[in-house]
Formats: sequence, structure tokens, C-alpha cells
Amino acid sequence: MHSLSSFFFLRPVEAASGPQASAPENAQPENEVAAAAYCMSKGGEVDTRQPYYNTNAGEPDWFALSGDRKFCKFTSKKGGSRIHVLLSTLYTDKPSLAALAYYAKVQIGTCQGNPASCYCSLLGGTDLFGGINLNGGGWVQKSDPIDTVLEACIFPDMSSIDSWSLTYHSAGIIRGKDLSKVLRYKNPYGTK
Repeated sequence: MHSLSSFFFLRPVEAASGPQASAPENAQPENEVAAAAYCMSKGGEVDTRQPYYNTNAGEPDWFALSGDRKFCKFTSKKGGSRIHVLLSTLYTDKPSLAALAYYAKVQIGTCQGNPASCYCSLLGGTDLFGGINLNGGGWVQKSDPIDTVLEACIFPDMSSIDSWSLTYHSAGIIRGKDLSKVLRYKNPYGTK
């Protein structure tokens, strides 16, 4: 386990001058196809989600925003828990802030309000739409009755893993699937 203050200063174990965190590869059409195939080959399902604002209100008042993102959803056969990871975050073999956050298992610390959203912010990401307010927002797939609105922790390099799964993982709880077994970028800190 690593402390929050040392999280961003950690370097991969192999060498201090080793690879640094960089933006994950933007999903080009051919890369997106390869990433989707990789997701499915590891037992995942590709979810296309659209950003919406005001999801704390009833659905007729949701406000659709521009763009969509493709996530790989892994569902545990035992218990049905899930984890969502952005396809580009799953598929890149380079470091990303989301993968480093997953591997580092930074302790949650003191949070008020939604613990997953707070934890995401403590790691340097955000899952908030429109800042801290009561409106809410998230990545929506209306055909998904369980995770209709996904809180995805997005980091400055645009990598992303869902906020609740990151939070549970910091306490040693695996939701959906252990991403250390499927992320193409391997754990630079060694096994924990």
C-alpha cells in the first residue's frame, strides 16, 4: 500500500529513469477494433456510453452531452459485481494514471459525501459533471438496468476506471475481475 502523498512520485520498480505516465493512445478506428477484440478475449463486454448531466433528476430531465466512450465491462460470474475500464486504458501497454491508481491501492483517507467520487478526486481524477453540485452526471447506457449511470474516474491523461471499483480495490476488494490480470500495462510496483 502507498500513501496518497507519495502516489504521484512513485516510479516503476525497474528503474527511476524508466517509463513515465503518459496519455493512453487515442482509440483510432483500427486501434478501437483491436481494443474491443482484446476486451472480449479477456471475458469482457464492450459498453458504449454517452455522457449525461443532471442524472440525479428523473430520466426525462437528463441532459445528453456530446460524445461517447467505449468501456470494457467485466462481470464476476460469482456474485455479479462489475468493473468498467475505458477500452484505451485497458488496451494500452504504456503507463496511464488510471492503471497506476489501480495498482497503487492508495488508502482512501478522509472523505465526505460520495466515497467513490471523493476517492477519485483524492487520486487526481474526477467523476463530477459540472463540479460539486446536486445535479450529478455520468456515463449512461440506458439498456443497462444495473449500471445505467456509471461514475467513471477520469484522469488528466484521459485514462479511466469506474470510481466505485477503484475505491473497493483500495481496500483489497476485487469487483468484476482483477484488472492486474487483463491490463496490458503490467504492474510496475510488483505484486501486492
